[in-house]
Amino acid sequence: MRRTSITAIALAATLGVAPLALAADAPDAPVATVGSRTIKRAELEEKVRPKMIEIENERYEALKDGLDEMISDELLKQEATARGVSPDDLTKKEVDEKLGIPSDADIQKVYDENKAQLGGQTLEQVKPRIVQYLQQQKTEERRSAFIAELKAKHKTTIALRPPLVKIETAGRPERGAGAKAPVTIVEFSDYQCPFCKKAEESVDKVMKAYGDKVRLVFRDFPLPMHPNARPASEAASCANDQGKFWEYHAKLFGNQGALSEDNLKGYAKDVGLDEAKFAKCLADKPFKAVIDKDIEDGSKVGVTCTPAFFINGRMISGAQPFEKFKEVIDEELASKDGKPGA
Repeated sequence: MRRTSITAIALAATLGVAPLALAADAPDAPVATVGSRTIKRAELEEKVRPKMIEIENERYEALKDGLDEMISDELLKQEATARGVSPDDLTKKEVDEKLGIPSDADIQKVYDENKAQLGGQTLEQVKPRIVQYLQQQKTEERRSAFIAELKAKHKTTIALRPPLVKIETAGRPERGAGAKAPVTIVEFSDYQCPFCKKAEESVDKVMKAYGDKVRLVFRDFPLPMHPNARPASEAASCANDQGKFWEYHAKLFGNQGALSEDNLKGYAKDVGLDEAKFAKCLADKPFKAVIDKDIEDGSKVGVTCTPAFFINGRMISGAQPFEKFKEVIDEELASKDGKPGA
């Protein structure tokens, strides 16, 4: 009997539409019975929806990586044919021979940034490895730049589209250009998560680089393993109630190792909040339902760890570098009205 594939169901769940299927796959079709209890397909799909979204995102990334390799190989072949050389000779001329030698300043910088992890080894001892690392990095950068040049020369269109997740902003704190921005980023984060703190660097770069093209919405996703994360989220909501969310938000990430109740109250004073009103808010927890809603909504769309970002509905997980955000945002801005597939 024909069956709807797992990826089809995943994509349908991601896009919020029903998959094309036979009657047996209808939402009200039974998938199991336990005594008098009938479990329907719609219940099952809702149960595993976060996992299916995760699977579909992984599938897309695998497809995209493979497609990028195929496009790069084809561009090199076409350009090599046009020049009357082999792809290897073309790569040597346009990539390898244009790299240069890593400067002493670059080598010193890498050494200084990683000195704590080098176990007391001197610069001279690790210099060959640093040079090799920098050469590999420059090779990748030059190759990417050359492929971009070839894409402009040999018309390249890509029909592969990422899975999209419908995610609400839910009236949560935001900064940037507001609803008129062509790109909306919804972030789920945890104030006690070290990866979330690291991601703040990339987020700040994004906001500075894209200005009125981006809207950032912050939603709470305190993890159970972080005992101070939930109180910090509640404190941030209390600060938001007094119009000082982002100032307080920065204080929390800037003092991630000190999130006791006394410290939370101290940060309120630092950013100029009404201390008595803040203390009452912290004790009463009036935003419990709001934070619970953030967690619920995040879980429904596949958030299992933090940070997680949805860029116009495209999910990226973890403390990604600025370049990853830039890649997705630039793709969105290049689409009509900032909407993929438009």
